[in-house]
Amino acid sequence: MAIADVIFKRMCRDIIDNGISSEGQLVRPKWEDGTPAHTIKKFGVVNRYDLRKEFPALTLRPTPYRGALDEILWIYQKKSNNINDLGSHIWDQWADEKGSIGKAYGYQVGNRYIHHTTDAEGVKEIDNIHTEYPSAAWSIAHGGKYCVYLDQIDGVIWDLKHNPFSRRIITNLYNFDDLVDMALYPCAYSMTFNVTTESGYDKPILNLLLNQRSQDTLAANNWNVVQYAMLLAIIAQCVDMIPGELLHVIADCHIYDRHIPIVEELLTRKEHNAPKLWINTDKKDFYDFTVDDIHLLNYEYEPQIKGIPIAV
Repeated sequence: MAIADVIFKRMCRDIIDNGISSEGQLVRPKWEDGTPAHTIKKFGVVNRYDLRKEFPALTLRPTPYRGALDEILWIYQKKSNNINDLGSHIWDQWADEKGSIGKAYGYQVGNRYIHHTTDAEGVKEIDNIHTEYPSAAWSIAHGGKYCVYLDQIDGVIWDLKHNPFSRRIITNLYNFDDLVDMALYPCAYSMTFNVTTESGYDKPILNLLLNQRSQDTLAANNWNVVQYAMLLAIIAQCVDMIPGELLHVIADCHIYDRHIPIVEELLTRKEHNAPKLWINTDKKDFYDFTVDDIHLLNYEYEPQIKGIPIAV
């Protein structure tokens, strides 16, 4: 059976049996009929998935991995906050009349910051950065030094190539100054990359810690797991590393009240073997990847659940 199924079943069983209900509390989300959408939750859920063992896609029901990849590329590759750049309609209810979700997700990824400083002798290095990373720009500041500006994802790729054992390779989408201008606060908001060398492997191992403030377990858990597992695999290939562990930390891991019967039925289903990840090994540049460059092979699963109600 797939390890992702085992983790999902254990997590859901623990939430339902030992979680805390929000009944009696004032809650923000509502169902379409205006009824408050209450949850039962566990605080501080931590799940580990090792991509060297298998790809963490559920088989209890299918995860639409192409749509999941399209969204993750929309955020980190296109750096977009406009649904017109997205291939699905999952963000439609949060977008304004122009298609914008405000200063969220891709907007934050695209924010440039001072990533690298050098003296005049390092100008050639700056020029190389400028040609290799689309977001790169430079100016003179800080006592006459040259400052290179990169956005968050270009900064990650630069560090993994040039300073891979740094403990500071982090992205953060939770910008307090811009929260008021976001249609929805970021749920999965921070990534920390960590590189190890291990015996038996001829390349470094790239690991990823994903922080998530809140998660609708039924609707989004494996969607997010699959997204960031694919992102880890893509970035690992771009920096000539092996994708290793995805550590998923969820602060408020909850199941909505109207989802509990659906989850209970899901937990009775049989599991299948995990699918195999196929990635186009010809692609080495992060900005060259498309949804056609990743496939899940031999992906067997139980029937899809249709019409899951979504609280807004």
